[in-house]
Amino acid sequence: MTRALPAPVEALVRERAVEPGPLLWLTGAGISAESGIPTFRGPEGYWKVGSRNYHPQQLATRAAFGAMPDEVWAWYLYRRAVCRAAEPNAAHHALVELEERIGPRFRLITQNVDGLHQRAGTKRVYAIHGNIDEMRAVSGRVTAPIPAGIPTDWPKGRALTAADRDLLQVEARPARPHVLWFDECYDEEHFHFDSSLRAAAEASLLVVVGTTGATNLPMQVGMLCARHGTPSIVINPEPNPFSEVVERSGLGIFLQGTAGEWVPALAAAAAEAYAPTP
Repeated sequence: MTRALPAPVEALVRERAVEPGPLLWLTGAGISAESGIPTFRGPEGYWKVGSRNYHPQQLATRAAFGAMPDEVWAWYLYRRAVCRAAEPNAAHHALVELEERIGPRFRLITQNVDGLHQRAGTKRVYAIHGNIDEMRAVSGRVTAPIPAGIPTDWPKGRALTAADRDLLQVEARPARPHVLWFDECYDEEHFHFDSSLRAAAEASLLVVVGTTGATNLPMQVGMLCARHGTPSIVINPEPNPFSEVVERSGLGIFLQGTAGEWVPALAAAAAEAYAPTP
């Protein structure tokens, strides 16, 4: 249930709206948890290959894909099925409405590969970890949607067939999921590295929703905003590295709770404050 914003939060939003620069949102797994998507590192992410259980951080690597591409693809196609079965929730839709109201002053960086922001209708989004609905050639740069012939309800444990392998190619070259793996680095071409840091440098206010801060680029975004004196509003059920930055610096406010509790009210307040004057 949506909660009423504390007066200091509304005041901070109004104060920052008169400053130049976009209102920047940074979202993680917490915003999608309320759509029923389990967190990446939870027990649902484990995958059995033969007699061995693999942890997500072992599977989500270029090295694992090189050693057992079929098994890694099957795991990602199962995760894709979980994402496709989910629907955008109230927090996703609230951000779409906000973008429609404030246009170019809206920016969104998401760590999520589930595509729920895009399916809800958000347009100004940097998907910094990729998109589970896309693939690209192992040695190529161009991304493409996963072909329609690949089932969107891929059951857990299903193995790839020869027909699946034929479909999972780009211009006759073997393809890989379009996601950032643990043994890879961010870049601008695929993962919006420079664009994200530029948005952080220009932001008038940063709102962080549902992320533990366990990956590098999101923390760079938060720290860059802090160095520039840009306040943050941090929404999370528990304290996290972003709330610790707020506490140490005094720049911003920590709202303890879920995305569904806080994002709709915060987005509505921002829409009013940031909307262009008629």
